[in-house]
Amino acid sequence: MNILGIWDGHDSGAALLQDGQLRFAVNEERLSRRKLEVCFPSRSIAACLALAGLSPEQVHLVTASTSDPAKTLGRWWPGTKERYYAVRRRKAPPGSSAGLTRGLKYRITEWGPGVFSRALSHRALKAELARRSLGHAELRLVDHHEAHAAAAAWASGFPSCAVVTIDGLGDGVSATISKFENGRLYRMATSPARSSLGVFFEHVTNLLNMRELEDEGKVMALADYAAPVADRDNPLLEWVQVRNGVIETKRPGHAMRTPLARVHWRFPNEQFAHFAQRVVELTAMALVRDAVRLTGSPRVALAGGVVSNVKATRQVRLMPEVESAYVFPHMGDGGLALGAAVLGSTNSSDVVRLRLDRLDLGPSYGTNEIEASLRAAGLRLDGVAGIPSRVADLLAEGRIVMWFQGAMEYGPRALGQRSVLARPDRLDIRDRLNLALKRRVWYQPFCPSLLENDARRMLADWDGGINRSMTMAYEVAREYRCHMAGVMSVDGTCRPQIVDEDDAGDFAELLREARRRWGAGVVLNTSFNIHGEPLVCAPAEAVDVFLRSGADALAIGPYLVTRPE
Repeated sequence: MNILGIWDGHDSGAALLQDGQLRFAVNEERLSRRKLEVCFPSRSIAACLALAGLSPEQVHLVTASTSDPAKTLGRWWPGTKERYYAVRRRKAPPGSSAGLTRGLKYRITEWGPGVFSRALSHRALKAELARRSLGHAELRLVDHHEAHAAAAAWASGFPSCAVVTIDGLGDGVSATISKFENGRLYRMATSPARSSLGVFFEHVTNLLNMRELEDEGKVMALADYAAPVADRDNPLLEWVQVRNGVIETKRPGHAMRTPLARVHWRFPNEQFAHFAQRVVELTAMALVRDAVRLTGSPRVALAGGVVSNVKATRQVRLMPEVESAYVFPHMGDGGLALGAAVLGSTNSSDVVRLRLDRLDLGPSYGTNEIEASLRAAGLRLDGVAGIPSRVADLLAEGRIVMWFQGAMEYGPRALGQRSVLARPDRLDIRDRLNLALKRRVWYQPFCPSLLENDARRMLADWDGGINRSMTMAYEVAREYRCHMAGVMSVDGTCRPQIVDEDDAGDFAELLREARRRWGAGVVLNTSFNIHGEPLVCAPAEAVDVFLRSGADALAIGPYLVTRPE
């Protein structure tokens, strides 16, 4: 069967499964060029079908997640989510009624789905699909958190495991514990939307004058700069508790902001961030501890927006109760389309084979398209042999190189397809990269990509684990911290991509060339974009960002372009 999973909310996108195998997955932002796009994923659907060589008539089933009243309202009146998108991303002023609107938004999103909202969501989605010649396909609506759980469970490779989802909210739920066994999910515990760890952290992010649903990673990074405070002196720890697998908050999500603001007023920003970060870590650990007990499995698969917090998932991985912890690489709502497609396949009796060893699942472009983009920008076409070696030479000299090779990555991380690269050991290069290109806060660390053998010696707590796609923090061994100075947080941890030693691709070869030049197969790897914009997708976008940035060179397909004087 050809099964199309779609998601039409925050970070919308589509995924295509053919006979239970993942064929293609992409998020709308990469094609619309609006970061964390919220509109119906028309371009993503078209890209899925084009790559597979399918006509719309050949799609048998479309699965979509979430049918609560808030999502249904957005489907019938898209202007409501467009307005929130513009304000949240600081593209429009909040207006005089911002406080009232915010409170109403959080109240409505806490409501669970009912017969009426499901029927209206189904009707709205059928109309959108019909406009794209997909009206004939069967449409199934699936639960928000079940889609998160399905993506994590089937991608984990575990034959059985505990599955934990921790999100903001969706379909009236904020977190779940399920047991995955014999190809089925069994829900064991459910946390209501009113008691949301994700909404708690959203409020903290917003109070720190950052963008909720986007800058939570900055809050996590800022927390590392706080003065040490014992848990007993953390005024926020009593706000969130876990009892028998269910999160309970002192106040509902819609009533948290004002009392949180009172706490914030008493402390510096970094201390407030630390208090909140510690709440996330301890709550995640407590929820996983209950998940292991309730399911009887020491293996845990995690998904949902909150598990993008790599410091929290590291604490989970280090728990004595946990044998192995896997984080789905597109853990936020952007991964819902794939989770929905998985549920559609399993319910249609397809055998799902979801291998995510490689995440180059998006669009790819040929040499002709690359050449046309370079010519249109007036750049010379200097084709060179041995791109990895030439790029390694530039990096060794302290240059910043943009890297555009192969198919685009699936998920939020740059993983050697659409990357900006630099030496990992030079703080001056890190600072230049922040100022000249990324234009982001100074305290947010960059990430390393490193070969597996180097990871074993340079990361103190990496033992060949399954989290290889920048989904978890690891401690850098003290004797190698000078080698990783530009890709390490102030607490000595990093969020690495681990590359197989014998990978035959150009990116792995670049890492091997790096090892020959500075003694370690590791580079600084950050996303190929200007901060606040989506990761580049097509060659023309790569050329545009290169020309607008302060990077020294662009390695795109077979061409190595240096910056004009």
